[in-house]
Amino acid sequence: MLKGSLVALVTPMLEGGDIDYSKLEKLIDFHVQQGTHGLVIAGTTGESATMDISEHCELLNLAREMINKRLPMVAGTGANSTAEAIALTRCAKKALADAALLVTPYYNKPTQQGLFLHHKAIAEAVDIDQLLYNVPGRTACDMLPETVQRLSLITNIIGIKEATGDLQRLKQIKDLVTDDFLLLTGDDATGCQFMLQGGHGTISVTANVAPAQMASMCDAALDGNEQEAVKIDQQIAQLHKILFIESNPIPVKWAVSKMGLCENIFRLPMTPLDEKYHEQVLSALKSTGIL
Repeated sequence: MLKGSLVALVTPMLEGGDIDYSKLEKLIDFHVQQGTHGLVIAGTTGESATMDISEHCELLNLAREMINKRLPMVAGTGANSTAEAIALTRCAKKALADAALLVTPYYNKPTQQGLFLHHKAIAEAVDIDQLLYNVPGRTACDMLPETVQRLSLITNIIGIKEATGDLQRLKQIKDLVTDDFLLLTGDDATGCQFMLQGGHGTISVTANVAPAQMASMCDAALDGNEQEAVKIDQQIAQLHKILFIESNPIPVKWAVSKMGLCENIFRLPMTPLDEKYHEQVLSALKSTGIL
């Protein structure tokens, strides 16, 4: 079920910083109509690091009601505190999320044993399917393939979002886990090849603005239609790069606002896209047919 194009959804906000639930519903409806395969709510692209626990849980509950079983929902519940991650994952279970996505603890720089015990504790505390999330470029913490293998033996740890962008890492993990362990990428630039080489899908930033194209590319790649998958991916390759011209989700939220789907509003310490990049992002949106 959690395969193909899963959108790492931005979180719409109002002036003052409250979550804009009317725009969130609009975004969810948009992705249903565009053929997206699933939604990640309150992930790192959704600015989860700026939410307190009660607000985070409210967002999961209301998003689940808005989705109304039309798409699978993955709930971002990672934290650098194991206790907080357990609390958020309990909220995900209460909200009837299909799975929880747990980023490796950031800043703490735990050892591989620390990572193992952190995720093991969460899996044992909350009976919900869980996805590991490795993005060392953001966390300063790299979960190695051997640790993924150990964690894959825990029944409700069902897969990983591997966002190093290193396709060799995919092969290393694939060789160590069973065939039913989900292998998802978090790197749009290598996502097509990731799936062609045996991955199951992508948790995508680009899919916020090009959902139909990402879904079609994933369908082709998972069907083994390399020529079609590569063709579609090349059409949106510029977006994979330009949407990271500043720290995610700064460029993608600006792009989504230009599509009329949300406001270009952030919470500190995130700030709006620098004006010097506006034309570059706008040009990419136009050249790929988004605007």
